[in-house]
Amino acid sequence: MAKKVLLLYGGFSAEREVSITSKDDIFQALKSKGYEVIAHDLTDPWRFIEVLHSVKPDVVYNGLYGNWGEDGEIQGLLDVLQIPYTHSALKASAIGMDKHLCKLIAAQNGVKIADGEKKTFAEYKKNGTSINYPYVVKPVADGSSVGVFIVKSAKDAAAVTYPSESAEILIERYIDGREFTTMCLEGKAYAVTELVAKNEFYNYEAKYTAGMTQHILPAQISDEVKQTCLKYAEIMHKALGCNTVSRCDFRYNPQDGVVLLEINTNPGMTSLSLVPEQAKLVGISYADLCAKLVENATCRRR
Repeated sequence: MAKKVLLLYGGFSAEREVSITSKDDIFQALKSKGYEVIAHDLTDPWRFIEVLHSVKPDVVYNGLYGNWGEDGEIQGLLDVLQIPYTHSALKASAIGMDKHLCKLIAAQNGVKIADGEKKTFAEYKKNGTSINYPYVVKPVADGSSVGVFIVKSAKDAAAVTYPSESAEILIERYIDGREFTTMCLEGKAYAVTELVAKNEFYNYEAKYTAGMTQHILPAQISDEVKQTCLKYAEIMHKALGCNTVSRCDFRYNPQDGVVLLEINTNPGMTSLSLVPEQAKLVGISYADLCAKLVENATCRRR
C-alpha cells in the first residue's frame, strides 16, 4: 500500500507565497512516485490538527518556509503527535533559523564567519553598532533575505526599519565578493553554484523572479575554493544534525576566503530553486529528491 503523505504548505510567515509556489511541483513529483498525496494549506492550527486526525498520514511533507515552518515550531507539534515529517528535526531547525546561534556553532567548528553582533532593533536605533561601514543588518530568525539591509552610510542606517522595536537583528561586516551555495544531501556535498544577481545582492526578488539571477553550475572556481565550500557545507550539516538535505550560502573574495552566510535546513523547492539543480547535476531527479525526503522522514520518539 502506498504511503499517505500530507503535503503541508502556505503557513503564516513572510515566505508564504514561496511555499504556495512550491506546492504544485512537489505534489506532482510525489504523485509520480506512487504516493497518495493530500495537500493542506496551513491557515488555522486547529484545522490542521483536525486534518491530521482525519487523514492519518504516514508522513507530513513539510513544505513550509520561514517562521512557524522551518524554525522548529511545526516540528515540535509533529513530534508531540508522533507523526514523521520531512527535513530536519526541531533542534536543527531552530538553530538553523537562528543566524546568531548558527554562527557561534560554525565558528566552534572551524567554519569562517563574518564579524558581527546581535541587538534588538530598539538598541540599534539608540546606540548604533560597533561594526564599521559597510555592514549588513538582517533579522536573527527569518529566511529568503526578508528584511535584509546593506548599510554603507548614515543615510542607509537611518533607513533600516522593522515592524517591532523588540525585533532581534544581526549586524555583520559586509563581505564583498562572489556568492556561492552548496547543497548537502545525506551528509555529502557535491557541487557549488555561483549566484550572479542583477540586484546588489541575492535578495527575495532575485531568488524568486525568473531571469533576475544567473545560476552558474558548476561554479567556475579553483579546486581549493570548491573544496572549502563542500567541506563547510558538510560540517554544518553534521554539526546541526540536519536530516536529508540542507544548503549553505557563502560569500567569497581572495582576502577573506570563503565565509558562511547561513544554512537552510528546509531549502527552497520552486522551479528556480538551487537544491533541485544540484541534485540533478549528480543524477538525482526532482521526483527522486522529493521521494528521498519522504523515505527519510522521522520524528522524535517517546
